[in-house]
Amino acid sequence: MADLATDFLPEPAQLIQSLRSTLSTFQRIDWQERVGSTNAELLAHARTNDGILARPWLLGAHLQEHGRGRAGRTWQNRHGANLMFSCAFDVFLPARTLPTLSPFLGIAACEALRGLLTPSLRPRLTMKWPNDILWDQGKLAGILVETSRSGAAVRSPDHHVVIIGIGINLEDARALSHSLNRQIADWALITQADPLIQQHGAATLITRIAQAWYRGLNEATAHGFDKLPQRYALVDSLVGQMLDITDDGRLLQTGVACGVNAQGQLLLRNTSGEHAISVGEISVRTRL
Repeated sequence: MADLATDFLPEPAQLIQSLRSTLSTFQRIDWQERVGSTNAELLAHARTNDGILARPWLLGAHLQEHGRGRAGRTWQNRHGANLMFSCAFDVFLPARTLPTLSPFLGIAACEALRGLLTPSLRPRLTMKWPNDILWDQGKLAGILVETSRSGAAVRSPDHHVVIIGIGINLEDARALSHSLNRQIADWALITQADPLIQQHGAATLITRIAQAWYRGLNEATAHGFDKLPQRYALVDSLVGQMLDITDDGRLLQTGVACGVNAQGQLLLRNTSGEHAISVGEISVRTRL
């Protein structure tokens, strides 16, 4: 196999040119050789008085020196081995609904990537609540959703800026699985399983995901999240499994996963009934 990092991920200037031709709804598209954190940079702009007219704004980088994941984790990356970008959007939603965006936008990204696969292989690409994307149960991509009030003059109490960052492993799954002691997947594994997908380069993946987020946020603003449980059910990697939910090392709940509700909360069923989970780390119990 050719070097995926070289062949799949072009130079920043070439990538920007390709994306500007496919993402006409985006007001600004930037791709840099390296940054501290794409999410952090877009958040900083959102909190100032400049840039409101520059959204939707896509910012990507070949290397993030201070990349962040959920719960303050560091995103491990090597130059060329990860596809990493963030998008900033102005949205008008009640503050109480903002936590729902995390699983909602994870579903949108998973659906977008599934659409590139041969239909028979799509069930192998799933989502682990709240928004990790898995290939054969190995983590392929992580998503971080952050929100801020705009630094510009507030148009509405419901006006927020949503920053969505994603990191997709292109290579290094075997090394990462060993160093992290958990199953990791990468895009190279997918191209081995589905050779036809090699016709799609980085610009296609970025475009599909960014467009899915753009459409999804417009849909949520207009119609809410009523269809979220049905959409999640089609990509759910946890359904029917016995889970432990922990927070800071403390066991919060144990039960069988049974989807999500319209608020994007994970539903867990045990002898005391059904429980809606909003936060916590998930571990799947090994069946004996």
